[in-house]
Amino acid sequence: MSWWWAGAIGAAKKKLEEDDAPKGFQSVGLVVGITGIVGNSLAEILPLSDTPGGPWKVYGVSRRPRPSWSADHPIEYIQCDVSNPDETLEKLSPLEDVTHLFYVTWSSCPTEAENIRVNGAMLRNVLRAVIPNAPNLKHVCLQTGGNHYTGPFDMAGKVQPHEPPFTEELPRLDCPNFYYVLEDILIEETQKKEDLSWSIHRPRVIFGFSPYSLMNAIGTLCAYAAICKHEGTPLIFPGTKSAWEGYYVVSDADLIAEQHIWAAVDPYARNEAFNCTNGDVFKWKQFWKVLAEQFGIEEYGFDEKGERVLLTERMKGKERVWEEIVRENKLEETRLEEVGGWWFVDLILSDEAAMDSMNKSKEHGFLGFRNSRNSLLYWIDKMKGYKIVP
Repeated sequence: MSWWWAGAIGAAKKKLEEDDAPKGFQSVGLVVGITGIVGNSLAEILPLSDTPGGPWKVYGVSRRPRPSWSADHPIEYIQCDVSNPDETLEKLSPLEDVTHLFYVTWSSCPTEAENIRVNGAMLRNVLRAVIPNAPNLKHVCLQTGGNHYTGPFDMAGKVQPHEPPFTEELPRLDCPNFYYVLEDILIEETQKKEDLSWSIHRPRVIFGFSPYSLMNAIGTLCAYAAICKHEGTPLIFPGTKSAWEGYYVVSDADLIAEQHIWAAVDPYARNEAFNCTNGDVFKWKQFWKVLAEQFGIEEYGFDEKGERVLLTERMKGKERVWEEIVRENKLEETRLEEVGGWWFVDLILSDEAAMDSMNKSKEHGFLGFRNSRNSLLYWIDKMKGYKIVP
């Protein structure tokens, strides 16, 4: 059984035992965005003893101080604001042993023009600090997302997306999109070094763990459920009826990390873009019961009679409630705005999901998949295990 198939059914969940610690390293990974939702999975999976390309030494970059929930990851943590070119050059250029770069971060800006400017500069800063100074650099993985096919958030309803299922070869939409700019920068900069390959990864809504993620659907839904439980109110589905009843697809964070690693070490994945979803479909009206059960909520569902109330409205003024929940359950000290990405969940539950094709990824050799229901349960348990939610 290959690692990729074994990983798809849970091999990546193994812990790195002290006795398994490598005596030498075959590959050196630099993960930019190590505390993000996929960065956290890369931090756990790369150091495992059976990860392809390993044993791996891992550098992890984040603009914030190292959080307590990542303290047990066997990585070298580097606090660096990659939007600052001087700081990026100072802190990343000395990493001469890097062989693989995983870029899994982004900055959320009010407009797409600002997203293009800020995120483009961040990626350039990293590539220009690393590529000329890491002689053994072999591959760069860039993570973008499914908005490649539907347009940026602020263009919703203003641009005609492609008809799903989406394939990687579809032409770009005629609208500004910082994902397009990042891809162009990636190809431009990697061409400056001979034999340096790249890959692009386009997940959908991600199920994973990170209290620092800008788009953590699981964390947001858990925080909402915890507040409903605490106040004794029903867990009302905050989305539309089409989202409640329509088919949906998601991407497991560990699966995305596995695809990154596969693309980094498999020659057949060089210089290609890949969609990344779990490979199954579900309906939120099926999963809403699962969420309610995990928080002991008996009343839940879609309000057929009432009008939709967005989470951004429903959760206004709940900061004190969250403080009570944290205190009473002895949780990690977090602010509600850190764990609740209300705007994001309001957006993703506004309609049923567009479908992406995984054929190209499978045809190139990546056979990973996830059961989305099991994925939901796993990441809820992880949020509870790290005492982010009760």
